[in-house]
Amino acid sequence: MRRTILTILLSLVIISLGAHPWKPRHFVIIDSDGGIDDLKAICMLMASPDVRILAITASDGFHKAPVAYEKLRDLADGLYHEGLPVAGPGDAVALIEKMLASETTPVKFLAMGSLKTAAVAMEQSPSFAGKVKQIYWSNSGLPGKDGSNYRSDPASAEKVLAGKIPVTVTGGGGEGFYDSGLLGNISMIRSPYAFRVSDLINSMPSHSFAYTAYDEMVPLLLHFPELFSQEGSDKRITYRTPSDINGLRTAALKMLRGETVERMQTIKRMPADTSFYMPDIQPFVSGIRNKYGEDEWTSGVIANELHRHLGVFAIIGVKMGIRAREYFCTGVDEMEVTTHAGSTPPLSCMNDGIQVSTGATPGHGLLTVSPKQPYFPAADFTHKDRTVRITLKNELAERVTAELKEINFIYGLDSDIYWELVRQNSIKYWLQFDRHEIFDIEVIK
Repeated sequence: MRRTILTILLSLVIISLGAHPWKPRHFVIIDSDGGIDDLKAICMLMASPDVRILAITASDGFHKAPVAYEKLRDLADGLYHEGLPVAGPGDAVALIEKMLASETTPVKFLAMGSLKTAAVAMEQSPSFAGKVKQIYWSNSGLPGKDGSNYRSDPASAEKVLAGKIPVTVTGGGGEGFYDSGLLGNISMIRSPYAFRVSDLINSMPSHSFAYTAYDEMVPLLLHFPELFSQEGSDKRITYRTPSDINGLRTAALKMLRGETVERMQTIKRMPADTSFYMPDIQPFVSGIRNKYGEDEWTSGVIANELHRHLGVFAIIGVKMGIRAREYFCTGVDEMEVTTHAGSTPPLSCMNDGIQVSTGATPGHGLLTVSPKQPYFPAADFTHKDRTVRITLKNELAERVTAELKEINFIYGLDSDIYWELVRQNSIKYWLQFDRHEIFDIEVIK
């Protein structure tokens, strides 16, 4: 008996050690008709660190698929997710198959328009039946077969609903979901996703549809199922209706703030009180945070503590790593990185910033420093089968290097004045260097 208990306990320890604290619970493929509610819903999904978007496909519905594709591609690119795969109707199934074939985690298919893409994928994608474990579908008619998304393609809907993959259907959150209180709270969130949701609503302020939540119920149900009631179900089809609108408003804010998982490991969050920081940094804390977001600020603080001094190239490495994660629309510990910064300071200090902002550390086996010379301020980031090289623009690299050489020439590395001036420059460039402007991005494969 003792041996049995010990075996069980040991297996639990091994499981807990093997579990990854940063692995999202939801790996999803999104199919969308490009409506304004779809775009708001996708922003919520992008904002949640508990979601990994594998691909987005366009289908007929509120917009025809070609128009939907343009809106979806514009949304992704406008949020600097240029590497997020988006496909139109002619390429949708091929993209779905490609992403599913390379994925080992069970996938959820989120249908925010008709079920045509899902129906075609069930026929033509060999991996669809095995890898997709759940379909979430937004349709305003509950629990029966009604609603605009059903009427867009009844035949496809019937085929999917009669298939073997479980389907969860949810409906609208009612008119006026985005009331003045919610809109005011969204406007105070310093994130590009919250900004985009506000912009979408403000783009059609006189139209009631902008203030109504329809497809947003899909990401909310995914994260907060307790806020929905079950209207009825059979073996594979479940109908979930929003039951706590105020609770869902609070949940939407949590998603847009990225508060769906604990991001830190030893502290809850980086303090907002500027008095927590060193006096010379205090005047810049709010500006840096508001301009570049919490991810860059937190990574910058941790990188400089790891580095044991404020360094310009460490800050550049932080910005480069965050930019790579943005490009692929992915989280930490999900990229392999090869840096070209060598192992000699100050250029090699960039490696410390990259490690912190991406989670690609030598300990995780994800970071490699290329021995090939000449060294230069760049790194290759590989996510799945795609690689991009991100390089600090040459004129900026020359400026930073020249300043460091001049300070070193005048004061020397052993001088306190040298390190104080390096610190001042680091704070200056932390605020001035916008990660969306200071790098060149080249697609390697």
